[in-house]
Amino acid sequence: MTRWRKAGYAFWTAVLVHAGPVHAAKPASETDCASLPGLTVLATPYSPWKGAPLRVVAVAETAIDGELVLHGPDGAVAAKAPGRRGGPPYFWLAEVQNPAVGSWQASLNFAAEQGGCKALTHSITVRKASAGGPGTSAKSVWPIRATWNRETENLYAAWIEALFDAPLDDQPSWPALHEVLRDPSRNLLFNHLGMKEDEKGLVIKPDCADLPYFLRAYFAFKMGLPFGYSKCTRGGRGKPPACVSWWNIENLEPPPEDQAAKNTTGSPTFLDSLFGGGGAPPAKPKTKPPGPVISFGQFISETVANTVHSGSGRPPATSDNTDYYSVPLTEAALRPGTVYHDPYGHILVIVRRVPQTADAAGLILAVDGQPDGTVARKRFWRGNFLFAQDAALGSPGFKRFRPVVKGKSGLRRLTNAEIAKHPDYSDFSLEQTELSVEAFYDKMDDVMSPSPLDPERAMISAVTALEEQVKARVTSVENGRKYHMKGGGEVAMPDGPAIFETTGAWEDFATPSRDLRLLIAIDVVRGFPERVARRPERYAMPQGKTAADVKTGLDAKLAEDLEKRTFTYARSDGSEWTLKLSDVVQRVGELELAYNINDCVEVRWGAPEGSDEAKTCQRRAPDAQRRKMASDFRAWFSERRRPPRG
Repeated sequence: MTRWRKAGYAFWTAVLVHAGPVHAAKPASETDCASLPGLTVLATPYSPWKGAPLRVVAVAETAIDGELVLHGPDGAVAAKAPGRRGGPPYFWLAEVQNPAVGSWQASLNFAAEQGGCKALTHSITVRKASAGGPGTSAKSVWPIRATWNRETENLYAAWIEALFDAPLDDQPSWPALHEVLRDPSRNLLFNHLGMKEDEKGLVIKPDCADLPYFLRAYFAFKMGLPFGYSKCTRGGRGKPPACVSWWNIENLEPPPEDQAAKNTTGSPTFLDSLFGGGGAPPAKPKTKPPGPVISFGQFISETVANTVHSGSGRPPATSDNTDYYSVPLTEAALRPGTVYHDPYGHILVIVRRVPQTADAAGLILAVDGQPDGTVARKRFWRGNFLFAQDAALGSPGFKRFRPVVKGKSGLRRLTNAEIAKHPDYSDFSLEQTELSVEAFYDKMDDVMSPSPLDPERAMISAVTALEEQVKARVTSVENGRKYHMKGGGEVAMPDGPAIFETTGAWEDFATPSRDLRLLIAIDVVRGFPERVARRPERYAMPQGKTAADVKTGLDAKLAEDLEKRTFTYARSDGSEWTLKLSDVVQRVGELELAYNINDCVEVRWGAPEGSDEAKTCQRRAPDAQRRKMASDFRAWFSERRRPPRG
């Protein structure tokens, strides 16, 4: 569920459209550069004018060596992109804070000819005043002016990567998604409409299921692209989720029926005649249609966010009646904007791929939304991206949004077969449905790091990922402590599998899903030396050493590294307590029962009863809840499996 509110005129949105066609330099002897596949240039804002910064983004699918240059009306170089970013796709960004009025030209100059083309150019006219955006449409939430294709998908990926970019050593998080979208240094589409739409103050805090839909809808709204979403079941009783209807910006989902209004439309009764009731309700006064900013805010927060959920992305991969389609595990498919649906309902959006180097393994970075609205970046590894094969859970894995196109009878989605044959996509695949759990993670290792890895560096990278996960849990547990410090009362514990998916204070402050992932992550780290011994061909094994020798050395290094890494948490009285990462690893048994918001934070970190650490504990969960956790629910955590919905 998306949290959204209006404070005064606190609506936020933006409308963006491609700022004119791409024009390529085309001497008589050269090929038209605009025909090169996967290359595109976007100028923003929609109507460039002297009162707003001018930004130009150039995007390419391959790692082309080139330079993006902006030439002002006088022909002089006004700006250059500092370098190529991302990949794949790759992009360049050049910006002029105070552009002069007149004709500008953006040129992506290639170091080597591309299909006989030396430069891709884009003509831009900067006006004295903003000409405004593309307007509104009576037939659609926003006017459709473009199509989903290879170029717009590449722009979408570049926009996602820039939005969440940060140094690799950072662990960036934001209190809400609007904090990111309001940052012009991140949002390439900031105020593209030219009406300061990204400064209107819309507060939006999506959870993990809302996040990919909101990002896709925001970009579609800005670019004038079609958008839709499905209404799906969550699955249960041995059946996977299934989508039962599809709605879009031209065919809106009907609002919930107003039963009270319905009851007043019948014939007057005897009592009505006595007291003047009955009959048709008085006509509501006509109101002025909302503008594009308000319309978008209402659509995304009151309609889409109240319909999509964690099961929306897990219908069987063979189904065409879904918002997502399954992709192969390849570098090209696992691009920014691709969405990961784990089998138990958690969802992450890829934001960056970091290639393998001689000194480090390759990485895939992703963001997710939490129940409290926090958006945080995480790295792909087994502890964050859970995978399982169970027909009752649906089809988990990496997926992309299904393209929405204009058909004879309105908007529709491309089928799996159409995507597989489409020259701009061609990436539908059932590969992930055919992989065992171990084969899935092995394949992901191969995609991220094609060359053999140094086993010790690979293990330390896994320990670092575990440490990040533990520190993220510190924040979640602290939020629960603050809930009680502010007077929050005892929280009812859901029954059965519902402990993993519910609403209210339990969803916000209890940590069953997070703790299950943490327990799996601990298993991964503890088992890493054995994994190296099992698959030595995947690693750059030291010469003269057997797999058993390497495993022995890794066991010792792992114990040493877990002892060195520490973190602190606030106990019940606010005092800080420091734990080693090795403490967390040794407390797996206690952590199987540490997710209840009604327990003190000391218990939630597995503090031994009677220890100095536990002396400040000031509350325990009710006995009935603790008994049920131990007798009915513990097996799910000890066996590292989340139960299907009943």
